[in-house]
Amino acid sequence: MTLRLSQLPDRTPVRISLSLDPELAAALADYAEIYRQTYGTEEKPEALIPAMLESFLGADAGFKRARRALHTKEER
Repeated sequence: MTLRLSQLPDRTPVRISLSLDPELAAALADYAEIYRQTYGTEEKPEALIPAMLESFLGADAGFKRARRALHTKEER
């Protein structure tokens, strides 16, 4: 049987630990506070970081081109 929807990719979260400079940690805490004031919903910086990274990478046209080229080379 063929389905219109292909099999979903692996969506298991990958845990990454990182260390931040105190200034960056404070900026992220401030961002979370401004987010709370703006949307009325409290989110910890840890919950906002993945969306921030996704947005940053999605807006970087140079990265997208280079990533496509990287994966095209790997497929050859």
